[in-house]
Amino acid sequence: MQSYSGISRRLIASIIDIFVIIFLFMFLELITEIMNKTLFCVLFFLSTWVYFVFQESSTLKSTVGKQAMNIIVTDLNGNRISFIQATKRFIMKILAAIPLFTGFLLILFTSKKQAFHDIMAKTVVFVQED
Repeated sequence: MQSYSGISRRLIASIIDIFVIIFLFMFLELITEIMNKTLFCVLFFLSTWVYFVFQESSTLKSTVGKQAMNIIVTDLNGNRISFIQATKRFIMKILAAIPLFTGFLLILFTSKKQAFHDIMAKTVVFVQED
């Protein structure tokens, strides 16, 4: 039986993902050199959405950061999540972060170590067995 991922692994995975996204945006800005604030915000949102949703709904079930921390996102039965489910998880993750990241603290109190966005999208994060 797989074990659920705790908050520390997930936090480190998120930090890695943030660095990947920042690196990609720095590269994009160097190439385009036309980034006004509105365009930057739109591109940042869309790119971040694509980054998380396509990777988490893929056969890998994880982002670059999650792969580095050996964790995967699945539905409640351990199956790969759908594109729609990954999108719902992404949007709910934004809402979970708004009030001082309190939606993430649920990981400490739920039996399946689910954050707000996991509960809403009906997902769990497992430590991947080798």
